[in-house]
Amino acid sequence: MERDRCARQGCGHAATAALSYHYASRTAWLDDLPDEPEPSTYGLCAAHADHLVVPVGWTKEDRRTPARLPFPRTIAV
Repeated sequence: MERDRCARQGCGHAATAALSYHYASRTAWLDDLPDEPEPSTYGLCAAHADHLVVPVGWTKEDRRTPARLPFPRTIAV
């Protein structure tokens, strides 16, 4: 499997997040995709990372850097 592609079956989008987990603590982490491949992580595209659901009793920690808008939001008055 290519490191730069989403690990979800049938998805060909670019991976933007790294999924890792620890069974004993029942925790799953989403991190920014590292520069170097890490064998204990799975790459996910933005859509699959954003909609990731963990099993009942597990905790999901999203530690990705928030996306920045290319321009400031303004509200018309």
